[in-house]
Amino acid sequence: MSHDGIGPRAVLRSVALLTAGVLTVPALAGCGSEDPAGKPLAGADVADADRSDIADGGTLRWAVDTVPDTLNTFQADADTTTARIAEAVLPSMYRTDGRGRAVRNPDYLASAEVVDTEPKQVVVYKLAQQAVWSDGREIGAADFAAQWRALSGKDTAYWTARNAGYDRIEKVERGKNDLEVKVTFDRPYADWKSLFSPLYPKEVMGSPDSFNDGARTKLKVTAGPFTVDTVDTEEDEVVLARNPRWWGDPAKLQKIVLRAVPHDKRVSALSDGTLDLAEIDPEAARRITAAALPQDGNTPLMGPEADRSAADALRSWAVANGSDEDAADEEISARKKLRKKAEKYARQQKALGGFEVRRSLEPAYTQLALNGAEGALSDERVRRAVARALDREEIAKAVLKPLGLPAEPVGSHLALSGQAAYADSSGALGRPDAKEARALLSDAGWVPGGPVKEEKKDAKKDEGEEAAGSEADTEDEDASGDSEGSGESEGGDDGTYIVGEDDGKAPQDSGTGTGRLKKGGAPAGAYAPQGTAAPARADTAPVAKDGKALVLRFVLPSGPGSKTLETVAGRIATMLERIGIRTDITKVDNDSYFKDHIASGDFDLALYSWPATAFPATDARPVYSKPVPAADGSLNVEQNWTRVGTDQVDQLFDQAVATLDDSERRDLIRKADSRIWAAAGSIPLYQRPQLVAARETLANAGAFGFATPVYEDMGFLKKSAQGPQGSPGAKDDASGED
Repeated sequence: MSHDGIGPRAVLRSVALLTAGVLTVPALAGCGSEDPAGKPLAGADVADADRSDIADGGTLRWAVDTVPDTLNTFQADADTTTARIAEAVLPSMYRTDGRGRAVRNPDYLASAEVVDTEPKQVVVYKLAQQAVWSDGREIGAADFAAQWRALSGKDTAYWTARNAGYDRIEKVERGKNDLEVKVTFDRPYADWKSLFSPLYPKEVMGSPDSFNDGARTKLKVTAGPFTVDTVDTEEDEVVLARNPRWWGDPAKLQKIVLRAVPHDKRVSALSDGTLDLAEIDPEAARRITAAALPQDGNTPLMGPEADRSAADALRSWAVANGSDEDAADEEISARKKLRKKAEKYARQQKALGGFEVRRSLEPAYTQLALNGAEGALSDERVRRAVARALDREEIAKAVLKPLGLPAEPVGSHLALSGQAAYADSSGALGRPDAKEARALLSDAGWVPGGPVKEEKKDAKKDEGEEAAGSEADTEDEDASGDSEGSGESEGGDDGTYIVGEDDGKAPQDSGTGTGRLKKGGAPAGAYAPQGTAAPARADTAPVAKDGKALVLRFVLPSGPGSKTLETVAGRIATMLERIGIRTDITKVDNDSYFKDHIASGDFDLALYSWPATAFPATDARPVYSKPVPAADGSLNVEQNWTRVGTDQVDQLFDQAVATLDDSERRDLIRKADSRIWAAAGSIPLYQRPQLVAARETLANAGAFGFATPVYEDMGFLKKSAQGPQGSPGAKDDASGED
């Protein structure tokens, strides 16, 4: 899981909770006749095609982030590629539909229902008659029982990452026949549909050794439209091959090659013809979109002849005008390099003309996390002030509107629009209101214009830091092209703020002692020596308490793909500055961002994304749990990285996970979410964009949105189905084969 990436459902989301009884929670929207869940803001964009229009065969080359360390999704080091492989090669009793809800998978499951609730909850699964493992053995109760024993948590020899739900099972047994599996729970469990998805064969789950090591690099037995052919760590790819024993609709593709390609290398790989499908960032999406536009034919002359002509002309001009010929040669060399880059870019753009960008919204949202463990943010009033200062609609528009996607802020921590548990509960916190935010700060003792104690520093050191900081700021702004993402909202070169100081950069002259005249006023500096701070506006003056200004450390990742987060952070910093809160934006290495900062609590503010889930009553519990002291004196936070929690929210989730009535369970989840909003430990901002570059002839693949991919339907269109224009970047057989 990365700061801006999505992991399997097993990796849970981090959010913060309400101090019990502080605020009155408004009535839920669900009490009315209209369903507050609404509809998904964006549907899947996969170039839907009928199977009859898809060619038989071909290889799909699909970019992934990693070659996984394990093929066992229930181990701690499983990642998104592990989950993707499991979807293609293993049974899942339920999968997710286009609204983010769990639906029965008919290829494996004929039916499943709760047949008893008293004295115990009993679920009976009736398996599809043709469902078999790749070795020919029927899928049955023995596989269900082996998975339950491995994941129940009772045998610590199994190195499991989670056991939610499986720990509530009392027994698993054969039903009336080989196609029935009877599961009895010792405690009611509402999210029973989350279990046995994926389902591993008993050969993997049957013993600790086979569980811990046997499925890390290979799966001898599978039961999906594809099987695992090879896992090649040297070539950085996993090859999935068509399963000859698959009983459902035959897979159209012969192979799927999952190739590990860094995000900043994907445009090159697409243009080189080594990828057919890749998730990309907004900048790459703009390039591919531009490549599909009609060209005007005014391409500048390029090539060796043009290089020689330009070089001779430049050298003659330089000598005639008294310039050094060596300097001219350096300039010529620089221009040649630039021309080569331009030529490469032009070649790539031509090749990218065979691709298109498929757009949707990921089943995930980006949030602002507020660390409530210590410091100013341990006071709920300060957290709420930060939240009330944010214009989430403005932030969502800044990220999503340029991409042509619906720009609505997320209204729930626990679900996304269209999912059953969704309701916009942000009203529990209140609308953006700078005046109310300042009142909350004042109530907490943070007032504008108060004295600030400054630390004395070595003058030379200060001078050096100031110069270095100024240069860094300039470089960062030039590189990003967006001043809001370049840290302009930071209040000083060394992070120290003087309450009452004017942070605006008044125009200065080059040393004449008089600035430019302001309209209707005197020259800048006319009434005070240059550098004297002007009085700050009372409503934006920095706030202070006990001689200390309120400065929050805003930690961001620095790696590829972080530009959007930088822009969002810049906007947030500007919004906070308006209520007197300054931010110190710190960029850290991508690899250490979560482990060394988020998980360890070394931050005040942070941005990262978490996946939505069809089972929030189960999946939200460990990340919303009230942190409790461990036996060694440390604080056990599980995945609650904001370190804010209450007994009340814990109780609501405990009730929800044991409530089998769907409507009652949704109400409990929405009540919990309202209280989470009121606590302002984490603030959902926007649903993440999903941008996927796909070869134009590739069908039933792309930006899947909520829906689980249907791997057997993916493939390349027949020539007869490609339309009159065809695809300039496609292979002759439209198969994508190497």
